[in-house]
Amino acid sequence: MKEVELLAPAGDEESLRASLRFGANAVYIGGEMLQLRSDQAAFDRHSLVNAVAMVHQAHRKLYVTVNSFPTDRELDLLPEYSLFLQKAGVDAVIVSDLGSIAVIKKAAPDLAIHVSTQANCCNSQAATVYYQLGAQRVVLAREMTLEQIARLRDKTPPDLELEAFVHGAMCMAYSGRCLISSYLNGRSGNRGECTQPCRWGYALMEQKRPDEYFSVEENNGKTAILSSHDLCCIDFLDQIANAGVSSFKIEGRMKSANYVATVVNAYRHAIDGDVRIDLLKRELNSVSHRPFSSGFYFGREQTNPYNDGVYRSDCRFVAVVMGKSADGYIVQQRNRFSVGDELERVSPDTVGEKVRVLALFNEAHEPVTDAKLVEEKLTLVCDSVLEPGDILRLRISSCQESF
Repeated sequence: MKEVELLAPAGDEESLRASLRFGANAVYIGGEMLQLRSDQAAFDRHSLVNAVAMVHQAHRKLYVTVNSFPTDRELDLLPEYSLFLQKAGVDAVIVSDLGSIAVIKKAAPDLAIHVSTQANCCNSQAATVYYQLGAQRVVLAREMTLEQIARLRDKTPPDLELEAFVHGAMCMAYSGRCLISSYLNGRSGNRGECTQPCRWGYALMEQKRPDEYFSVEENNGKTAILSSHDLCCIDFLDQIANAGVSSFKIEGRMKSANYVATVVNAYRHAIDGDVRIDLLKRELNSVSHRPFSSGFYFGREQTNPYNDGVYRSDCRFVAVVMGKSADGYIVQQRNRFSVGDELERVSPDTVGEKVRVLALFNEAHEPVTDAKLVEEKLTLVCDSVLEPGDILRLRISSCQESF
């Protein structure tokens, strides 16, 4: 599996750096227009140019999402934006709309096109048509089974690359074309404005009893009848590769750098085959997620039968290592921790290494007993060797039932 691409998300520069440090072969981000995430996860032109330079310096690739469904007015602006992305050195754009593909190919013919999962490509004929239109890669519909992917691979041009999601949140309209948010809130998920109503709680009301609401309970009093599981494929990555997929995609451009670092690290080790899978599952349980599922790779979802819709995690992200000092390490606080705590280090070269907090000093070099000020920089004295960019976390529970 070492030849497959591990494709990681980044919603800001911190997550971009984490993706690169923890082993992603490529990173995908959003730019200033037609990206299906909030503006908080968008790179402006200046930061996008810097992102290209950073990624290429690391000898990796950068893809930009242009996968919203555009209006005619937006299509008028797309040629100039496409040409900017091509000149910036972006390695590919991820596109859903046929009109957008036509406009991009005409305006920026050297800009590679990857067809987004939003296009819901699930058969060889559609994939071949996209290839004939100039697409280099198709991101497969999330509804496809391994058998269907293998059949599509056999019937499509060999140089058409196939990409598939292997981890992260799933929309209830699995490939992402959902109308619930548009209907309830007037904010379209197909335009990057989803309010996630599939995560809400719902009740049943009988027509002749309009003021009586009956809860719809799935498990332990929880109501989440529309909430999808989170996808997790770490157990069967080899089967996805054998079906013909050459790029493994992690969802999460709205996720924290801690989440990105942890998940990318786990999948990097899984692809390289140098860490036991049970330890990597423990890593995935350490960051916020809903109950895990195999998606539809085996047909019907293989999953925990109950999904309460509640996010859970085994660990709390407490600090990121900034550098070394004369008597310890400079860390930036992210959540509260104290002297005497046994933390865990997330680093590309280790999984779950223990770090004992022996002492803490504030910026005035005064001793403190705990780190409680948001994003305060502290000197941490510990019994381990740390590196800049390492994540420090505090284990708080165990949720092995997620698998």
